[in-house]
Amino acid sequence: MNKKRIRKLNKKDYSSGPVIYWMDRERRMRDNWAFVCAQKCAKQWEVPMAVVYVLPETFLDSAWRQHHFMIEGFKELIKDLEEKNIPFYMLLGDPEKEINKFVEDNEVGCVVTDFTPLKLPRSWRDKLEKSLDVPFYEVDARNVVPVWEASPKQEYGAYTIRPKIHKKLDEFLDDFPNVRKIKEKWKGKVPKIDWKEVEDFLKVDKKVESVDWLKPGERAASKVLSDFLSNKSEDYSEKRNDPNADVLSDLSPYLHFGHISAQKVALMAQGHETFLEELIVRRELAENYCFYNEDYDSFEGFPDWAKKTLEEHRKDQREYNYSLKEFEEAKTHQDLWNAAQMQMVKSGKMHGYMRMYWCKKIFEWTKSPEEAMEIAIYLNDKYELDGRDPNGYVGVAWSIGGVHDRAWTERDIFGKIRYMNLNGCKRKFDVQRYIDEWL
Repeated sequence: MNKKRIRKLNKKDYSSGPVIYWMDRERRMRDNWAFVCAQKCAKQWEVPMAVVYVLPETFLDSAWRQHHFMIEGFKELIKDLEEKNIPFYMLLGDPEKEINKFVEDNEVGCVVTDFTPLKLPRSWRDKLEKSLDVPFYEVDARNVVPVWEASPKQEYGAYTIRPKIHKKLDEFLDDFPNVRKIKEKWKGKVPKIDWKEVEDFLKVDKKVESVDWLKPGERAASKVLSDFLSNKSEDYSEKRNDPNADVLSDLSPYLHFGHISAQKVALMAQGHETFLEELIVRRELAENYCFYNEDYDSFEGFPDWAKKTLEEHRKDQREYNYSLKEFEEAKTHQDLWNAAQMQMVKSGKMHGYMRMYWCKKIFEWTKSPEEAMEIAIYLNDKYELDGRDPNGYVGVAWSIGGVHDRAWTERDIFGKIRYMNLNGCKRKFDVQRYIDEWL
């Protein structure tokens, strides 16, 4: 394991006690560098190891759909961990408080967690960095090239980060060790999880129902990857922007929930360069943006040229002006946009090309870029299985604020932000076929 993946967040030294992996973003046992790090620590000190997950009662705008997907994945994970003599604890409440209490109650000697660039979970890490009295390590198990190794600053676009990532791929694109069985037995009591209690604890929108077309968990993720590589990948480059063509990998929910490792996917998808560009460069560019720019979800995060042109066109007349309720219920004047919204509401996964169009129209049909950002993020996070993710925030910021893009021909409302329209969609794919499927 490359030690550059690991950051020590405090200055505490190990003395004694078991190791816990505070699993947060990477909800899998295999191909998980944070899990590997925790195992190595436990082996080095010859102590037991446990996996701990802390579930807050809400997380951003996620609903029951996303929590159901996550919980079902945990049920598979727990069985895998039991085979390796590793207990799993599901704690309910505030992560900072619950981790501190668990460490104290179980005389834990070291805490390892995984990396995230998002503000809310970063705030948990910041608090624990100050409050934990044992070594606290953070491991980037999400990116092929750790975000702090790829670049020390916010990158302007794919063309600036691409050579930096490619330069370090050989150093970091290595295979994973097998998960070993822990010999030392955990001494604490491991309560059986009451899943009904977990569901009742959550203060989320239960009306956003789970989906059945995509099964959660590591094994399901592996099957979806195999299907993509066997049956879809050859057409991906040519047809990926056609929402009627079934050529996308459908891996984004698994990557988001940590049910599969992007690095493992990259190792298996060698030779599929267009796909690897999206999987590594574009995805890690989003991680870079959210890590180095705390305004990733607001107007203030936009590049200066975009803020300037949007200010100049702030008072431009809008032909249509819809409320959040009208957007959410797909009650705009345009069937194509309504179909995209319904694809998201019904399936939990809007096609990638349509997400760009969907978001740009929200901007065109609202009073301001700020309102458009708020609505787009809310709907994306509430309905998309892979919402609440750097890719989602950057997708919205690209659509509305020109993030990672360049200035285009100036026009009303958009200024120099890239524009998309219905005729452009008609040139790319059979619009009516898409509408008929989802409306």
